[in-house]
Amino acid sequence: MVEPSSSGDAPFDLDKLQQLVEMMEKHGLNEVHLRRGDEQWRLRRGAKEPVQTASHQPQAYFMPSPSHAPAAASAPAAQSATAAADPNAGGLLIKSPTIGTFYATPSPTDPPFVGVGSVVTPETVVCTIEQMKVFNQIQAGVSGTITAVLVKSGDAVEFDTPLFRYSS
Repeated sequence: MVEPSSSGDAPFDLDKLQQLVEMMEKHGLNEVHLRRGDEQWRLRRGAKEPVQTASHQPQAYFMPSPSHAPAAASAPAAQSATAAADPNAGGLLIKSPTIGTFYATPSPTDPPFVGVGSVVTPETVVCTIEQMKVFNQIQAGVSGTITAVLVKSGDAVEFDTPLFRYSS
């Protein structure tokens, strides 16, 4: 989350903002608050409180905001979404570590990060969750095989929303 406030109408320096986010990643910071004169920037990534999930903390990065709604999910993702209508059906879950909008693909024209049958390691990026124009890569945090995709691209997710079912 970025909360800039300033009395002037000067545009954001997106290069500086991106550098600041990269520094936050490098040093493992979740929140930064900067103030110079009447200008102040507050950046926050991930949950305010530690979240116990099967995923690692999201890695913040910038990506152009889609100018239109995401394309329909590919056949494997669509099949898994219908096959996985009940997230309580048992099995191990990868849950959302944050709130935002779920995207199964890096962009509307790309294939999904993972689908049913994909083998994942803890470092495998399984989706992105967008929060206020910042796209957070979500890593599996576990090793196993994806057995179901429980949400569709464009769905709003909350903390601990089941995203994927997997078997170890």
